[in-house]
Amino acid sequence: MKQEALRFLKAYSFDPYKIDRLLVSAFLYSRKILSIENENIKRLLITENCDDYISLQNFLRIQELSTFEDLIKAFEFVISPEDKVITGAIYTPDYIRNYILDNTFSNYSNFDKIKICDPACGCAGFLFNAAKKLKSLSNRSYSDIFKSNIFGLDIQEYSINRSEILLSLLAINDGEDKKKFKFNLFNGNALIFEWNKKILNFKGFDIVIGNPPYVCSRNIDLTTKEYLKFWSVCLSGHPDLYIPFFEIGLSVLKRNGILGYITMNTFFKSVNGRALREYFQREKNKFVLIDFGGTQIFNSKSAYTCICLIKKTNSRFLEYLRLTNPKELDSLTLDLTKISYSSLESLNGWNLQKMDLLNKIESIGVPLGEKFKTRNGIATLKNDIYIFDPIKEDDKYFYLENGGCYPIEKEICREIINPNKLIKINSIDSLKKKIIFPYYYEKETPKLIKENDLKSKYPKAYNYLRDKKDILETRDKGNGKYENWFAYGRNQSLEKLRYKLFFPHITPMIPNFVLNLDENLLFHNGLALISDNERDLLFMQKIMSSKIFWFYVINSSKPYGAGYFSLSRNYIKRFGVYDFTENEINQLIEEDDEEKINDFIGLKYGIDMNLLS
Repeated sequence: MKQEALRFLKAYSFDPYKIDRLLVSAFLYSRKILSIENENIKRLLITENCDDYISLQNFLRIQELSTFEDLIKAFEFVISPEDKVITGAIYTPDYIRNYILDNTFSNYSNFDKIKICDPACGCAGFLFNAAKKLKSLSNRSYSDIFKSNIFGLDIQEYSINRSEILLSLLAINDGEDKKKFKFNLFNGNALIFEWNKKILNFKGFDIVIGNPPYVCSRNIDLTTKEYLKFWSVCLSGHPDLYIPFFEIGLSVLKRNGILGYITMNTFFKSVNGRALREYFQREKNKFVLIDFGGTQIFNSKSAYTCICLIKKTNSRFLEYLRLTNPKELDSLTLDLTKISYSSLESLNGWNLQKMDLLNKIESIGVPLGEKFKTRNGIATLKNDIYIFDPIKEDDKYFYLENGGCYPIEKEICREIINPNKLIKINSIDSLKKKIIFPYYYEKETPKLIKENDLKSKYPKAYNYLRDKKDILETRDKGNGKYENWFAYGRNQSLEKLRYKLFFPHITPMIPNFVLNLDENLLFHNGLALISDNERDLLFMQKIMSSKIFWFYVINSSKPYGAGYFSLSRNYIKRFGVYDFTENEINQLIEEDDEEKINDFIGLKYGIDMNLLS
């Protein structure tokens, strides 16, 4: 859709009924379908006598809705940003819907009695394609298909209304215009919904399809968090909302039925996906997993996704493919790798590509996570209040610009860096900024300065922070429980750390691993490996800069867009650190030739470096 049309819709109305009238009428006028018997659609048609007819004409001058995909995209767009955060609704491209349906329908030959369900149907994009496919395969009426074969559920009432609208328009456009259609579309919460109370003699669905909601754990309301506890796959970490939909879908699926989702791929490695991995390995269903890695499928959302096709029948194997170009789904054959469920590690995460090499690396020496501690930087939750580049300084004060020029006592400030900048930069000094540090040390333990002491000892800093108190109180959506209003949002990494090896959280290449010995230097956003001595970190600087370590990262960690990969603790902790001798460690530390370093490390790990390209 044109940007001008999207701006029009955003400003038009927040009333779902008014928006539905506009979009449905725009679709009907664009396709010249103006004689309608269906009561549901007829009441939405804007005619020349209606007050909103001029608005319709203005919209049509900007944008015609001449295809069903235009209409589906428009329905998804007009969901308010607040509702999208809560419900996780997102538009799924037509080619993805069709691929999933082709691969679920291929399980069947008789389509008269088949039951198809989307347990988070949104505006029914998947059910729309399913109905079209059933029509072409069985040549039955849409009325019969809606009544007998198509089932949907959504938490939002307006989504169910739009689902009925979309399916009704599908039938009408194909010449099947009835006053009423009978639908099996329900408004409810999938976490507690009981299908057997809605469907007579319910024995399960043949196919479950969909795009489960994209809601991260921090945006899930308290009631929903209680409902999550009903599902075994939600018993690790803080589960995102998509996670229980696997168990929900499989629980209502018939034996030998098939589930087809496009969903987040974070469950491969994440802590909150641990119980889900255990569930898959326990159930041992026939599982085809097509991973898009860091490739973005959805234009409107930064999400890293995969297609999961799970047949409810026993299998010893999971079949996997990393596909960086989703258009290759159209290939006649995809080169899937069979991975035994027994070879997968549910506790620490699944290695799904280059398994033999990754398992070999992990089996060597001592896991990095056992040998060294990895720290995340401090978390003020309002860096733009605390961290600054002085615009000038004198003997007593640094001066910062933030809605005015404020003097800040030098004694309350420390230096801080952002290791995420260490991709192309290798100089700590060039990254240094100042941070207001309202803490002191009592026997090496950081303590928050009492408010009266802050006010009396550092009046300039106190006055500045008081000016920003309203902003600070918006942290954690206003629900933060801090020791005092001027404290940082979290207490992590406030202690003095003598030896730190800094590196970025995400990177597209082998970054700079930079050693620092200043115990007063703080860091934020990035990561640091810490140790009790400098030599250990000089050694790890060489190991982590090696080709073997980078190979491990790109094949086992979480991928991000634009070819970036994560170096966070959870993804590097299982990297095996070879037990080098003292002489070998000294040799590595002193060697500057990258090729010699890589050859030496490869020799010790017993890995042909040519295999790592």
